[in-house]
Amino acid sequence: MTSNRRGFTLIELLIVVVIIGILAAIAIPKFAATKERAHIAKMRADLRNLATSQEAYFGDHQAYYGGTVPSAQLVYNPSPGVSVTVNTGTSGWGATSTSNQTTKSCALYFGDGGPLGPATVEGQVACTN
Repeated sequence: MTSNRRGFTLIELLIVVVIIGILAAIAIPKFAATKERAHIAKMRADLRNLATSQEAYFGDHQAYYGGTVPSAQLVYNPSPGVSVTVNTGTSGWGATSTSNQTTKSCALYFGDGGPLGPATVEGQVACTN
């Protein structure tokens, strides 16, 4: 009596589906957190690039730029999906960045331009938790 067994049993298929479901339940939240960290990194990089542009603008005009971004006066463009707001003081500036992909925001200030939002140390980019 030889048994000619072909294919998989229903139990074997069910076990495979459960394992795939468990792996997906672990991977999807990790992917979402990684995606949010990428948006925060983009906002932080935009603020650092703005700091470089502000110093170049100060070198040319002996004043910091205070206006809307992007602008023809300031050689700086934020990343797509990121909004940057610039505030100026008499001897400094501050900026906040927000993204349409996350509810978090980041801030940076120099001189009398802050502290703004989460930024409490001059020259350091800080983001909300």
